[in-house]
Amino acid sequence: MRTVLTITMLAASGGWTAAAEWQPVPGNPMTRWAAKVDPQCPLPEYPRPQMVRTEWQNLNGLWDCAVAPREAPQPARFDKKILVPFPIESALSGLKQPLEPNQHLWYRRSFTAPPLEGGRRLLLHFGAVDWEAVVWLNGKELNTHRGGYDAFTLDITDAVKPGAENTLVVRVWDATGANGEAHGKQNLGAIKKPGGIMYTPCSGIWQTVWLEPVPAARIAGLTLVPDVDAGVLRVTATVCGAAEGLRVLAQALAGPGGDRQLASAEGKPGEPITLAIPQPQLWSPENPHLYGLSVCLTRDGRAMDCVGSYFGMRKIALGKDEKGRTRLALNGRCIFQAGPLDQGFWPDGIYTAPTDEALRYDIEVMRKLGFNMARKHVKIEPDRWYYWCDRLGLLVWQDMPSGSAGKQGQQGQDGVPHSAERAGQFEAELRAMVESHVNHPAIVLWIVFNEGWGQYDTARLTEMVRKLDPSRLVNSASGWADRKTGDVLDVHSYPGPACPAPEPLRAAVLGEFGGLGLAVPGHQWVPENWGYRKMPDAEVLTAKYLDLWREVERLRDQQGLSAAVYTQITDCETECNGLLTYDRQVIKVDAAKSHAAIVDGRFPPRAGEDKRRASPSAKPIPNP
Repeated sequence: MRTVLTITMLAASGGWTAAAEWQPVPGNPMTRWAAKVDPQCPLPEYPRPQMVRTEWQNLNGLWDCAVAPREAPQPARFDKKILVPFPIESALSGLKQPLEPNQHLWYRRSFTAPPLEGGRRLLLHFGAVDWEAVVWLNGKELNTHRGGYDAFTLDITDAVKPGAENTLVVRVWDATGANGEAHGKQNLGAIKKPGGIMYTPCSGIWQTVWLEPVPAARIAGLTLVPDVDAGVLRVTATVCGAAEGLRVLAQALAGPGGDRQLASAEGKPGEPITLAIPQPQLWSPENPHLYGLSVCLTRDGRAMDCVGSYFGMRKIALGKDEKGRTRLALNGRCIFQAGPLDQGFWPDGIYTAPTDEALRYDIEVMRKLGFNMARKHVKIEPDRWYYWCDRLGLLVWQDMPSGSAGKQGQQGQDGVPHSAERAGQFEAELRAMVESHVNHPAIVLWIVFNEGWGQYDTARLTEMVRKLDPSRLVNSASGWADRKTGDVLDVHSYPGPACPAPEPLRAAVLGEFGGLGLAVPGHQWVPENWGYRKMPDAEVLTAKYLDLWREVERLRDQQGLSAAVYTQITDCETECNGLLTYDRQVIKVDAAKSHAAIVDGRFPPRAGEDKRRASPSAKPIPNP
């Protein structure tokens, strides 16, 4: 029973407002993709590439909205329009205004629900809402969700009117970290006074909102675990609804959109099903090979629900090089991981890229510059960003967004929680980050804390992440407060570079370095800009940048450095230390020279130097 899925987007209706009612707010630079935003349906792509169903309805577009005091009831009038899913602080929202902690942001729109014959249910999905969201449908309160980065889903069947018009209301409150919430680099003060390493906040709906009709008994989630050593993929499908008599049929396909069956196996819901992959092609940055996957829920041989997905066969682990130094190993081979720090901010959409093409562009540029990895810095992206990393072969170090759940320890002591409530919320969001992204082959490392920010109970939380996902490495703390736990010892050095000594059970990595700044006139957020080291022009910037990577190569070869993260891929508001301008219009360094240096170890000769240095970036090492 091979099933090839194609997406059928249900007709959007009810609540759409004429495009003439929306314009981006001028004043700051924008990317070229801002002009491609369709106000009738921005970001129209299917938002969940690893669990695709055939029917869905995108609710992005112009919604009614209002801002009111936090203590006030639902407004009688929604007197503004906002373009979902762009945060209210962004130019692309059409408002570009702050949301204060003593205010609520109210959203409203109507939609026509699909018919729900045969006992079907209707799910309402939110990609992400920052920070607290309360949802009503047709006047009935459905749920409250807290957390600005994780998706949540509501079964709205009992409140919806099938085939008729329905009214959806969402109330948002966002303190932007004032109460310890995980908020990453967002800072309310950056609106009034841009500067430093903190940026404009993101409040409200900032990822796609969508409807999905589903069977009463359905696949609720997939866990895909490749086992390279055994040459198999283990598929676990969780089921919602009555599971009696149900079976799960999993089929591996040739290519992510392929229809040629490579392997098939059947099992029970909630239990691992093993697919033996013949002569598996291993996923890597050099060959980001993806397989297609079809998973069907069946009863008596009849398909009750089917979803399409994809997977990559790859293994990340620690191993020893020929000198006995602990290294990072991909598919049993040493691979030096080199990449930029990626803040994930946009001048026009703040947290939300204007288009899917824009998301892809950033990753393409990283590969063009020679990078095989990116550190996604204290932000979690929409699923489609990770999809493009999977497709284009970019390894990902994924940070947990920072907050202040913990009090930083003193004199070598670990931090402690500020309160049980703060710690509980942080850990719930940490679990959600891991569990909802566990299937992406590009992600190879989880980072629990950044530079001691809100750090506490480091060993316990490291082990929590390891148990949630034993297939990946864990970085307990990138920079500053090492607590002798996790798989890597991570230091930060500006401009650097630097290298800690590798340990028997931990690899040495450089989690941040560089920060060479160059402001490009006409592409600046505001006139005042800063970098860790200011450069006078692009030629000097490229030369100094290559000098840093030359030293990274020396540290790799002589001291055992296993990875390096350069700050950063783009300018971000007043920070001008990006390799690209904030609007993505200018690549500041010579891309060809960057690629040659990082990939091949070829550097422009210094005075008296003309030899090419071979790059040992992919040496065989024993399987760990």
